[in-house]
Amino acid sequence: MIRSSKPIYFQIPLLSGLFIALYFPFIRTMVHDWNIDANYSHGYLIPFISAFMIWTARKELREVDISLNNWGLALIALGLAQLTVAKIGSELFLQRTSMVVLLFGFSLFLLGKAFTKKISIPILYLIFMVPVPAIIWNKIAFPMKLFASYIAANVIDCIGISILREGNILHLANTTLEVADACSGLRSLTSLLALSAAFAYIFALRVTNKWVLFFSAIPIAIAVNIFRLTFTAVLAQRFGAKVAEGFLHEMSGILVFVIAFILLFCVYLILSKLERPKPLRQNQ
Repeated sequence: MIRSSKPIYFQIPLLSGLFIALYFPFIRTMVHDWNIDANYSHGYLIPFISAFMIWTARKELREVDISLNNWGLALIALGLAQLTVAKIGSELFLQRTSMVVLLFGFSLFLLGKAFTKKISIPILYLIFMVPVPAIIWNKIAFPMKLFASYIAANVIDCIGISILREGNILHLANTTLEVADACSGLRSLTSLLALSAAFAYIFALRVTNKWVLFFSAIPIAIAVNIFRLTFTAVLAQRFGAKVAEGFLHEMSGILVFVIAFILLFCVYLILSKLERPKPLRQNQ
């Protein structure tokens, strides 16, 4: 049974208003990044998925006692300190992630330790909406681009198409393709990890299998990206380099994500068969 008090009903809207007022400029710039950079376009969905994750646990949350916990004030102070230091240093990633620290602090202070523990994963999930610093992104994307080029070149050679690879450049008989940053697979990997994390939380599996489901996004993202590069090379060999650009290129990106989604769901089905079958978490 939930225990509540009148001060909480006053404090929640007050702190929510202060939070929005404080972080509105940072949220606005983050949304701008989602809008102009396709690598982070999934950011629009993350808050809604986080809210849905909390909604799926609503039955369990009804059984949790709510009580004030002053340790939340320490987390709030830590979040504000992180924001201040990051603002002074003009570090966007730390500015934005301080929101998550502050949300943990608000939750612990207003709702208590037990309630916060129940919603800790949905709150932490909001990290997926924060764009990774460019210096880190590029350090990961570059080796992934070379790796994808190497594997794709070998697959293309195995299916009987003559190819010469120079770094991330694939030379075919009639054209040359460049594996750009967007084709490194990192964009698909980031989006798929966010999706697999939601799946792992929502679907009723043992803890070990939840981690298996989450990390299965990595080989799936790599595999579908190799498939995309190979498929593009085959089309370019037959119809010319134009098929690797424009509408068909964008459609191939959507297609491989759909395939990745299906593969991820298949992993869940396999894992669910390996343990006692359980349905999606149902709450009334």
